[in-house]
Amino acid sequence: MIPEYLIRAVLASIMVSVLLGLLSPLINTKGLAFLTHAIFHSLLFGAVLGMILGLIFGNMGLVMAVALLVTITIVLLIAHLEKLGFTPDSAVGIVASFVAGLTVLGFGVLYKVMASRPYFPLSESIVSYLTGEMFLITLSDLAVLVVGGTILFFIMLFLYRDFLYLSFDPEGMESYGGNVRAYLMVLYVLVGAIGALIVQTVGLITLQVVAVLPGAIALMVSSDIRKVIGVSLFLTLGVQLSSVVLAYFTDIPPSGIATIMLGVIYGALLFRR
Repeated sequence: MIPEYLIRAVLASIMVSVLLGLLSPLINTKGLAFLTHAIFHSLLFGAVLGMILGLIFGNMGLVMAVALLVTITIVLLIAHLEKLGFTPDSAVGIVASFVAGLTVLGFGVLYKVMASRPYFPLSESIVSYLTGEMFLITLSDLAVLVVGGTILFFIMLFLYRDFLYLSFDPEGMESYGGNVRAYLMVLYVLVGAIGALIVQTVGLITLQVVAVLPGAIALMVSSDIRKVIGVSLFLTLGVQLSSVVLAYFTDIPPSGIATIMLGVIYGALLFRR
C-alpha cells in the first residue's frame, strides 16, 4: 500500500511543477533570473520575520502571510527604484544587499526570541525554508498549496499571452496601448506569490534552480514558444516526480535530487554545444 505521505508529496510536486513549469519560460525570456533570486531571498527574510511575530503573538500561521507581504513590499520597492531611474540590475542589487543584512539581523533576533519562548519545531521550520519538506507536508498544507496554486495558475494563464508580448516586444505592447510597467509589476508580484506559496515545500535553494533552469533548458532545445512552454512543463514535472520517487527509495532529500538532475541536464546541453 502506498504511504499517505508519499501521495501528498506527489500531489504537491504536481502543483509545484505546473506553477514553476509555466513561470520559468517567462523568467528566462524576460531576463528576470537576477530579480527572481533577489525575490526568493526576500522570502527567507519574510519567513524569519514571520517566525519572530509568530512566537511573540503565539500564532505560527503568520509565517507564510508575513513572508508574502514582505516579498510583495520588496517587489514594489524594486519597481519604485526602477521608476526613479535606476537600472533593473542596480535596483535589485541595492535592495538585495539590504535584504541580506536584514535577514542576518533577523536570525539574531529570532534566536533571542526563541530563548525566551521555546518552540522546538521552529528549528525544523527554519531548515525547511532552505531545503524543503516535501515528505512532511500536511493535509492542511497541501490544501493551501492546491487552492492558492490554482488561483495563481489561472491568473498566470489569463495573462500569459500578455506576459509573452511583454517579454518579446514591450515597445509594440506600448504602441497598442498596453501598460508595460503595470504588466511587469503583476509579473513581479506573481513570482513572489508563487515563491511564497511553495518555498517551504521545495526549499529556497531548490526553488531558485527549478524556477530558472527548466525554462533555460527549454530555450536551448527549441525556439518555438509553444514547444518551450511544453518542454518546461514536462521537464519540471518529470524532475519533481522522479526526485520524490528516488528520495522515497534512497532516503536522500528530494530537493537535492531535483537540483542535481536539472544541473546535469543543463550541463549536458551546454557540453553538446
